[in-house]
This record gives sequence, structure tokens and C-alpha cells, in this order.
Amino acid sequence: MTDIRPFDPVGHESIADAVVEQIETMIVDGILKEGRKLPSERELAEAMGVSRPKLREALQTLEGRGLVNVRHGEGTFIAPLTGRAMSPALLSLYTRHGGAFYDYLEYRREQEAFASRLAAARATDSDKARLAEIIADMQKAWEQDDQDASQEADFRLHTAVVDASQNTTLIHMMASVYDLTRQGVFYNREFLRTMDGTGAELLKQHKEIAQAIIDGDPERAEVAARRHMDFVEESFRTGQEQQAREIRAAKRRQLTK
Repeated sequence: MTDIRPFDPVGHESIADAVVEQIETMIVDGILKEGRKLPSERELAEAMGVSRPKLREALQTLEGRGLVNVRHGEGTFIAPLTGRAMSPALLSLYTRHGGAFYDYLEYRREQEAFASRLAAARATDSDKARLAEIIADMQKAWEQDDQDASQEADFRLHTAVVDASQNTTLIHMMASVYDLTRQGVFYNREFLRTMDGTGAELLKQHKEIAQAIIDGDPERAEVAARRHMDFVEESFRTGQEQQAREIRAAKRRQLTK
């Protein structure tokens, strides 16, 4: 395979428009995601083979379209694109009505399964290498009992699976959902680990998903993703039931003193 660079040189016809088109395409394809900082003006101009005035013109066009934010003294960043999946009011409502949480899990189960199936059919060598690297990081974090690194690898894996699906709508929609998960809006991964015991089961499930995709087995990848989400749901139901029993037992004990 020839050397692949993030940004390609552009021709000299409508140079600024060609720069705009290339960056827009990278945003649509999920290569440039919201919050990503672009290379410096000098680096980007050199990479694309254009003059800095033409690059500035292109960035001004992208900024006018709401696709990038130019922060003086900091650089140029891809603008927030998907917005919040839910308003703060709705998020607060979800926290007060636990049953809605399982609707969220149901939604994720279907999307994760769909993404995993597509990824197994479409993943490139680069996608597969990325998955293998993340799984290696997960294994290392588990062996070192590094919870922060383990949680970060978890997010990276799910994102990598969706990226490997090559479905741009799925990539952008799930980015918003994963952002909520990263914020701990719906659940805390540490709770899952306590239900698991050591986190070994979570690691095993993630390995199964990744390996099925690497092996190019769509059906196995979909099944592995569904099993993973089923485990998440079952763990939380079990945990909530145990918590309810403990509360009832504590109340009984207080009243019998």
C-alpha cells in the first residue's frame, strides 16, 4: 500500500474550494471529529500544497458554514456537530426515572450489534490494527489494575468499532451517545466491574467483539456485541435489586432495635 497521508495536496483550480471540499469530506467520513484540532496553518498549508492566504480563505469559508471554530492564539478546531443527544432537562428526567435507562440500553444494544456486523464486513487493515492495539491496551490496563486506562480503552474500542462500520450516520450519531456515557450520565463502568468481580468478563467480551471483526465474521461480531450489552443490562438489574434488598434489610433492622 502506498503511503497515505491525512491531508492530500490539491490542484490549482479553485484552490480554496478544493481545500474546503477535502476538509468537509473528512468531517462527513468521521475522520475529523468534533473537537479535533487541525494542524497549524503552516503545517496544513504545506501538507495540502497551498499558500497560507488560500488556506485562510478556505478556513473562513468553513467557519462561516459552522464547521470549524478558529480560536485566536489556540488554533482551528472542528466545531460541535452532533449537538447533545438529550437536553439537560431530559437527562435529569432520566436520572429520576430509572426505567428509561433500560430504553437507553435497548437502543445501544441494537446500534452496537448493527455497527459490529457492518464492521466485520467492512473493516480495513488499518481498522483491524487499531482494534488490536486497543485490545492490547485493555489487557495491559487490566493486568495493572489501572481503572482510568481501562475505562478510556473501553470508550476507544466502542468508537473504533463504529468507525470501522464505515457508516457516516452511525459514526456521528453514536459519537453523541458515547459522549453521554463518557460523562457517566447513564452508568459508571466501575459499577459494572464490581458486578463482574475483576473486570475479566468485560475484557473477555470486548476481545470477542474485536476478534470477530478482525476475523471478518459479521454474524459472530453481532452476537458478541449483543451478549456484551445483555451482560451490561443484567448486571445493572442485579445490582439494583441487591441495593433494594439491602435498603429494605437496613430499614427492618432499624425498626426492630
